[in-house]
Amino acid sequence: MTISRRTLLQGTASVAMVSTFGARAQSAEFTYKYANNLPVTHPMNLRAKEAADKIKQETNGRVEIQIFPNNQLGSDTDMLSQVRSGGVEFFTLSPLILSTLVPNASISGIGFAFPNYDTVWKAMDGELGAYVRGQIAKANLVVMDKIWDNGFRQITSSNKPIQTPEDLKGFKIRVPVSPLWTSMFSAFGSAPASINFAEVYTALQTKVVDGQENPLAIISTAKLFEVQKYTSMTNHMWDGFWFLANRRAWERLPEDLRAIVAKHLNAAAVEERADVAKLNGNVKDELVSKSMQFNDPNPALFREALRKAGFYAEWKKKYGDEAWAILEKSVGSSLS
Repeated sequence: MTISRRTLLQGTASVAMVSTFGARAQSAEFTYKYANNLPVTHPMNLRAKEAADKIKQETNGRVEIQIFPNNQLGSDTDMLSQVRSGGVEFFTLSPLILSTLVPNASISGIGFAFPNYDTVWKAMDGELGAYVRGQIAKANLVVMDKIWDNGFRQITSSNKPIQTPEDLKGFKIRVPVSPLWTSMFSAFGSAPASINFAEVYTALQTKVVDGQENPLAIISTAKLFEVQKYTSMTNHMWDGFWFLANRRAWERLPEDLRAIVAKHLNAAAVEERADVAKLNGNVKDELVSKSMQFNDPNPALFREALRKAGFYAEWKKKYGDEAWAILEKSVGSSLS
């Protein structure tokens, strides 16, 4: 599958493609719901639909996965509750938001830890990812082996570019509902506001906050360029999506069906990573065409500001020495 802007803009067709309702679902032995917070045109939903189709085919129609994109079933915190209770069977969530339930899940999102994607995938497909999955399993959730890509996060603003750490002082910025985000921007002297993604556009439009931070693909697909003027390429955090399953629902599947579902979901995650990389290669030019202005701050200035503010020392203490040692080994440098 080739991801292009033409594909992303085919919203109406994608809605019909992604949602799998109707009489066909009645014949499946296992009909499971998969919820997420991303627009229907995001590569994650396109690849999830491909995986759902392959799962249905290979299980001879025994497993059907219905996809509910774009917060259709509630906010991130709502859907996390639903996947825990069994209201939905599958859910993809940022490890940083998952940290409200699994505190050490957010260690992969430490500010300015990953210098590039090669380091990210080596860590998340390796020892760091294995450590986090072990933590998630302790919370009685099932998690797939491969994490999906959300991307490196950038800061957008309606009133000024962010060039140095000083530009963040007093800056009203929306952050996801996660302690790590609030902690990091508080260390910069910002005024972070925890707001669920479903409410971000309105919060920016009504000036409840002056800015937000997200990967370029989401800035584009969620049309945040309509209410923001500047994009500062801070690459301040890498973020992904763990594919979570309700444990009881997962264990209801016979072992052979579990293997088929996991195989296709993990393969789709790897394909989605490539899609996001291609999309990020094009989306900057498209955002410029929408009148967004870009700048490239020096990440070393921000990392040093966090070190001086005691941010890394604070989170090393919270995560513990074992987890922090795995992180520093994975990123190849000392943060504290």
